[in-house]
Amino acid sequence: MPSCNLHSCNGIRRRLRLHISVAVAWRRQFHGLAGCIASNLQHRIGFLLRELIRMEMQQVRYFLALAKTLNFTRAAAECHVSQPALTRSIKQLEDELGGALIRRERGHSHLTELGRRMLPTLQQCYEAAVSAKAIAKAVHDSDVASINIAVANCVNMAVLAQSVAELARCYPALELKIRRGAASAILDALKDGEVDIAIAGPLSSWERLNMWPLFREQILVAVNVDHRFGRRIPPDIAIAELAGEVFLRRADCELRNDHDRSLAGFVPSIEHEVEMDHDLLALLEANAGVAFLSVTAPGSARVRLLRPDIELSRTISVFAIAGRMNSAAGGLLLSLLRAADWSPFGVSEPV
Repeated sequence: MPSCNLHSCNGIRRRLRLHISVAVAWRRQFHGLAGCIASNLQHRIGFLLRELIRMEMQQVRYFLALAKTLNFTRAAAECHVSQPALTRSIKQLEDELGGALIRRERGHSHLTELGRRMLPTLQQCYEAAVSAKAIAKAVHDSDVASINIAVANCVNMAVLAQSVAELARCYPALELKIRRGAASAILDALKDGEVDIAIAGPLSSWERLNMWPLFREQILVAVNVDHRFGRRIPPDIAIAELAGEVFLRRADCELRNDHDRSLAGFVPSIEHEVEMDHDLLALLEANAGVAFLSVTAPGSARVRLLRPDIELSRTISVFAIAGRMNSAAGGLLLSLLRAADWSPFGVSEPV
């Protein structure tokens, strides 16, 4: 990772540590003063720390708006500040990071190399801060919440469990309703207002559909360990070798066309169709055929994953209808999902 990225990730922490060190020194120096003085000092220190964090996040928010619009005037209007104020904040952030983030040219402003590299890092930092603020508000308000979520059949609920559990901790009286479905059914549920949020692979485009990519994952070839390919070392396979194999499919697989194109010109003679990855796994455990399976799908000691000689992948995203997020719990879940670290699941950043 470039040193500038490391610098940016640690910038807030270093400044917070500095202020905390000063706070500790002040506390020791004035330890013997009257309690009212100590109380006032503690209040002042807390105020300074809050102001520091607010200023840091404000700079990041201005940069994200500028990166989206590539126009200082429009970015300032979007952030409800004057253009000089936004320009000063961007300059302060550039000084903090040690280089220019945007190159300002008449009619063709664009991010610098540093700006492009810092964009995903600062986006994640800002979303994490927004998520933390929402969590604090939810805990303080102790709201009773109800939220309807649609999860595609192709998405393993275990991947989402941590974010859902965090939401439930913030809303102890949360009433959560999760429905499963194919991509087309999920889009219809969003349009009809039956669900607040959906997590799925690619959905058909619609002008009011907002999409936030979460992660990108590989699609591998799954076989039983007792299959003739099951003990290969290294775990690689050419797609052409699958000719003549019985194929196991999900009936609503959003990547079916990609799978068919990858089969190197042959058409499987026998196919079995199921609706859920758990059913697919059961058939694989019974050595009833071979299948394409994502890296986040449910696993089994009886199933081996092989790397095909062509790249197959998909992007999992969270979807919501523009202007319709009227649930605080739904907004918090959206923030938690967008700020989550998905790397422990063996996936990569979306492209």
